[in-house]
Amino acid sequence: MMSDRFKALKWLLPAILLASLLAACGGKGKPDNQSDGPPAKKLHAKDVKVLKPRPEPRARYGNHSPYTVLGKTYTLLPTAEGYHEKGMASWYGQKFHGRKTSSGEVYDMYVATAAHKSLPLPTYAEVINLDNGKKLIVKINDRGPFHADRIIDLSYGAAVLLGVDRSGTARVEVRSITFAKNKTHSGGVSNVLYQIGAYSSKHAGKAVAAQLEDAGLKKVSVEKTRSGGKKVWRVRVGPITDSEKAWRYEQKIIELGLGRPHRVGN
Repeated sequence: MMSDRFKALKWLLPAILLASLLAACGGKGKPDNQSDGPPAKKLHAKDVKVLKPRPEPRARYGNHSPYTVLGKTYTLLPTAEGYHEKGMASWYGQKFHGRKTSSGEVYDMYVATAAHKSLPLPTYAEVINLDNGKKLIVKINDRGPFHADRIIDLSYGAAVLLGVDRSGTARVEVRSITFAKNKTHSGGVSNVLYQIGAYSSKHAGKAVAAQLEDAGLKKVSVEKTRSGGKKVWRVRVGPITDSEKAWRYEQKIIELGLGRPHRVGN
């Protein structure tokens, strides 16, 4: 069932003590006994705003570590890089619409965002609903859900896009999206080269390449090579010298249903 939330955390800021309330995912039987729910008007997938991943500085609020909620202490991950986890997702909605999230941003249930217990705020992450295969990139800008059996709390809009709004919970896979920071000697971003896959026939490789080009991706190539003594046709995209463009390409490749591309040397 859908999660409930409450405000529960105070921490010290330089020079002064501020009472800063943390919007935290709770569940059935929370202290205020107020139920959460969807908006009064049915929300359609086309009306949900999905944010484009981009490098952002850490939020001023919500990144204090460690912090304690309901008697349990949580420690933040030092970085989002490499985070990958499977578990249960829930969602939160109308009750918190318009309130501030832990990062200080206003919660908008019509935007694809989410809450997480330990990832830095903000973090962009890909969420896959393992029950139906639907995928979505969300911006994590809040804390929660504080249930041992849940790893992420989706905004209502994100839940609609992932097909979790009716079931309330779902098995998901969450993988962080991080941005290249390496620089070349000339000051530009290092080249990014993606491999989409290696196919046993030239026809299959060409078909995937055409799909990528039809979606607007540039620098698509099909190269014949050998793997395990057999001929394979390797489909690659790049090199790409702009990190933000590289992550837009990665998102588009995922949206095409081709999976997460493998980053290789060029």
